[in-house]
Amino acid sequence: MQLNEAVSQRLSQLVDEKNMTWYQLYLKSGVYKSTISNIIHCTYPSVKLRVIHELCQGLGISLSEFFNSPLFDENNLEP
Repeated sequence: MQLNEAVSQRLSQLVDEKNMTWYQLYLKSGVYKSTISNIIHCTYPSVKLRVIHELCQGLGISLSEFFNSPLFDENNLEP
């Protein structure tokens, strides 16, 4: 799995866990709806850490909580 795919899947998991909509995430994080959509659809080859941090703030979690997932294990990611 590519890193951008792992970020997309993790973000989807967290939005579901928080019972949020993508629109609510946009409102709480301040990240543009188009940016969120591009992340979810893996349009970007990579995502800036600053954007992930803003999304985490909208979700009410830390960066370490975001990356605390088997999705980010080295064995699951392509080089």
